[in-house]
Amino acid sequence: MSSFLVELVGSMGCSINALPRLQPGRQARHFQSHLRKVVFLTIIGVFSVVILALWRTILLTPFKLITVFLHETSHAIACKLTCGQVEGIQVHANEGGVTQTRGGVYWVILPAGYLGSSFWGMVFILASTNLLTARIAAGCFAVALLVVLFVAKNWTLRGLCIGFIIFLAIIWVLQETTKIRILRYIILFIGIMNSLFSVYDIYDDLISRRVHSSDAEKFAEICPCPCNGVAWGVIWGLISFMFLCGAMYLGLVILS
Repeated sequence: MSSFLVELVGSMGCSINALPRLQPGRQARHFQSHLRKVVFLTIIGVFSVVILALWRTILLTPFKLITVFLHETSHAIACKLTCGQVEGIQVHANEGGVTQTRGGVYWVILPAGYLGSSFWGMVFILASTNLLTARIAAGCFAVALLVVLFVAKNWTLRGLCIGFIIFLAIIWVLQETTKIRILRYIILFIGIMNSLFSVYDIYDDLISRRVHSSDAEKFAEICPCPCNGVAWGVIWGLISFMFLCGAMYLGLVILS
């Protein structure tokens, strides 16, 4: 019996010794990867709490208007992709907006506003995981603002475009010339703001109260599926929430 125990313990020792052990360098990389993930999720949580706490304040108004801008821009992109013509874009100070289009495929253009806004939120969140991609996102966003500046139909949108171009330029200069390196956090904040506002906007406009001129009501009129505007609002809201969850998951994968 004792010899059997000795052999068993000896075989267990050999098995344990055969297990792969993390080298010090690999341990450090594993720890850094884990730390990046924790910081990423923590910042998302903090930004979400700040956004919800300041939701009714004027401090978030510029970022809300940027979300409306991306909503209307998504309509315009869908119109152009379906061979339509964009005649103008408006963003109003009351957080409303209008995209004037002619032609195109309306069952693609109508849902593109809410879903496109959620998609851009996901893009910004993922871009914030790396400084290079954050720079690319900021540059592309500035170019988009500059393009829309020339098709804007009201001064609210023109002022918004000019203001955010200047804002991004200042953040970029601070990032490159000083120790104030917050570009990634600004991009992440815009992404989270866009994702949360999109989900809230869908609930407020399409589910909690029926706005008969809403995108969902118009979509229900032309879509052969027997769903009303509220049903489409629920569907779009779930898709938007999936974009947010997908952004967090893919962000963790990238940081691995």
